Amino acid sequence: MTDFNHPMFGWQHDSDGVVIITMDDPDNSANTANERFTDEFPVVLDHLEAMRDSIAGVVLTSSKKTFFAGADLTTFVTAGPEEIPGVEAMLNRLKENLRRLETLGRPVVAAINGAALGGGYEISLACHLRVVVNSPGAVVGLPESTLGLLAGAGGVVRTVRMFGVEKALNEILLPGTRFTPDKALEAGLVDEVVDSADELIAAAKRLIAQHPDPGQPWDAPGYCIPGGSTGDSHMAPVLTMLPALLRTKTQGAPAPAAEAILSAAVEGAAVDFETAQAIESRYCAALVGSQISSNIIKAKFFDPRAIRNAQRPLAGAPPFRAEKVLVIGGGPVAEGVAAACAAAGIEVSTVTAGSIENASTDIDVVIESVFEDAVARRQLLAAVLGKLGPETLVLSNSSALPIGVLAAGDAAPERFVGMHFFAPVERMPLVEVIAGEKTSDKTLSKALDFARQIGKSAIIVGDGPGFFTTRILHAYLDEALLLLTEGVPASSIECAATRAGYPVGPLALLDDLSFPVMGRICAEIIGGGNLDATGSTVGSFIQRMDGEFGRSGRASGLGFYDYAQGRRRGTWSGLSDAVGVVNADIAFSDLQERLLFREALEAIHCFDDGVARTVPEANVGSILGVGFPAWTGGALQYANQYDGGLAGFVARCEELAQVDGPRFTPTSSLCERAESNCAYE
Repeated sequence: MTDFNHPMFGWQHDSDGVVIITMDDPDNSANTANERFTDEFPVVLDHLEAMRDSIAGVVLTSSKKTFFAGADLTTFVTAGPEEIPGVEAMLNRLKENLRRLETLGRPVVAAINGAALGGGYEISLACHLRVVVNSPGAVVGLPESTLGLLAGAGGVVRTVRMFGVEKALNEILLPGTRFTPDKALEAGLVDEVVDSADELIAAAKRLIAQHPDPGQPWDAPGYCIPGGSTGDSHMAPVLTMLPALLRTKTQGAPAPAAEAILSAAVEGAAVDFETAQAIESRYCAALVGSQISSNIIKAKFFDPRAIRNAQRPLAGAPPFRAEKVLVIGGGPVAEGVAAACAAAGIEVSTVTAGSIENASTDIDVVIESVFEDAVARRQLLAAVLGKLGPETLVLSNSSALPIGVLAAGDAAPERFVGMHFFAPVERMPLVEVIAGEKTSDKTLSKALDFARQIGKSAIIVGDGPGFFTTRILHAYLDEALLLLTEGVPASSIECAATRAGYPVGPLALLDDLSFPVMGRICAEIIGGGNLDATGSTVGSFIQRMDGEFGRSGRASGLGFYDYAQGRRRGTWSGLSDAVGVVNADIAFSDLQERLLFREALEAIHCFDDGVARTVPEANVGSILGVGFPAWTGGALQYANQYDGGLAGFVARCEELAQVDGPRFTPTSSLCERAESNCAYE
């Protein structure tokens, strides 16, 4: 049969009448909705429409490892309000072409050979049926919400019409769920799963033969949205409940993408398909042109990519892989580290500090994760390191103790490196890798390879008390306790934090961390190892809580909150009396900004000190490590994007310093950047 080829689209017209269109961008490793796709896709549709009478059906697939990677985020991250009309027009053009595909008059099947996320899955939704290969890299879904966006190429409109408003919102759009092939089949996102890529085309052709009469269900006369449209009276309770549930989930924090998704879904379900598409485009374009979406795209996509690229020269050749690991310690973090290693297929042995003589010495990596005490840790390491081979990687899991201090006196300090695991280990994707003064590049490379082996992303930071994440966390908690001692009610502090976008309030977080542990960390940060923590409001206040009131945190059942069987029951009724001051008259927005600014300023101090090596690592570390609000783009990006840019941030710092104290005084480097309009990049 006659073949038709375009640079990005291969065309194969088989003898059975089925046309196989293979997407293959010659200039990129993945297919995206770039200018080439935008230009060539309509030409392919022209050819399909011209040859419709000789076509039995269409299979759309890809020759890349992925099916289709979606939008080119490079253009989105730099878009501003002035680009909104152009983005909306671009989305509408793309939708017109996808609409041509689904109204072709012939069955169209998406043969999904790999990841089809975002725009990739939206293209498959414009096909009549979907078959996906069950391979490790194959995943489908609409994760735009996790990037501060919405599925603007028909994803909202079509999922609402396929699954109904509630299921589309709660299971697909708002959580941005990524479905494995089996889960996608179970949820109805695909129609068939095959075991190998070799079976894809045959399965797609079989679906064409089984469904010769093409058409989308929503184009059929009298079609009703599952569960009802938003105009149906029985949907009224659901529509009333959805915004309340969303606000509960976001805790009142800025969430423009979630709000736009909800609005586009609800409004689109009340109108015809074409109008719904226009509504979706309008909401999506507004998000693309917003600062918050730009912040999130940068933090979730571009900053992690920059970190990975920067770490590649350290990756080593061949890469290091651990086969045997020794974990020293018996607490929850040590147990979590051991479980992460075991899940990665590594042989793990564990010992406590008291049974170190039983430790195996035939190992590739030793990870010590014991009490935050430098002297005790040095003694512990000395007892085991002399028995290890010179190539053994030595990792210290500490929240605050400098690696140089722990390595002091060892015959091979170059093999020491810090690896700060965050709790709970099984849920936290990040580790903080701390390079001591004498840590070798080889050791650092092995540590990064090991982090990847156990499924963790890594940031590299410089050595010093508290490193990066603990220092900025301390600043956040310290400001919260200062607010408390000024008479701000605990509930107001907690609400200000969560409505600013922190995942948990600072007082609840302190309870979870345990006061004795946090006291030692404060001492290390403030005193460089001196156990006098009075230089820290956090340190001094939790010493009072523990020593004077017998409240040491959640594990004891008594902290800033009361607990019953491990469940938080409410703030301690005696807290106001313990503080001695109540009802400070501080604006709610000032509460939020004092928390955010204090942490951002400490991140700037870390950057100036060389502890935070790069802006992407500071931003990613602040979000993934200690919960800095993701909508800001990270601690340094928060300063960049503040109203008025860095100049506005500096001006606000000076206002806060005048009213609340010199801790808010902007650094000279920050002022210089503001004067020269040089953002943190």
